[in-house]
Amino acid sequence: MPVAVQQDFSGATLAQYDQVVQKMGFRPGGPGAPGGLFHWVTKTDAGIRIIDVWESKDQFEKFAAAKIGPISAQAGITQPPKVTFFEIHNYLTEG
Repeated sequence: MPVAVQQDFSGATLAQYDQVVQKMGFRPGGPGAPGGLFHWVTKTDAGIRIIDVWESKDQFEKFAAAKIGPISAQAGITQPPKVTFFEIHNYLTEG
């Protein structure tokens, strides 16, 4: 079942986010991780917020443990994000 994931990284910057994306081998507007259906990021007053939709919570958690955590640390993001999960009733894809 698809799940939405909100990650709030306190103190993180968009420049650090860009480093993480580059180290993961992704590019803006390009494909994301296997199992990831949608991804976006924005600056907040406290840092950055990332919203994803994943095919399953398990796929997100495996990717987070293998990639997000270690690569974020390499980019200088020292605090783990506050993660909130949302059950998805419906989602739409690119038209």
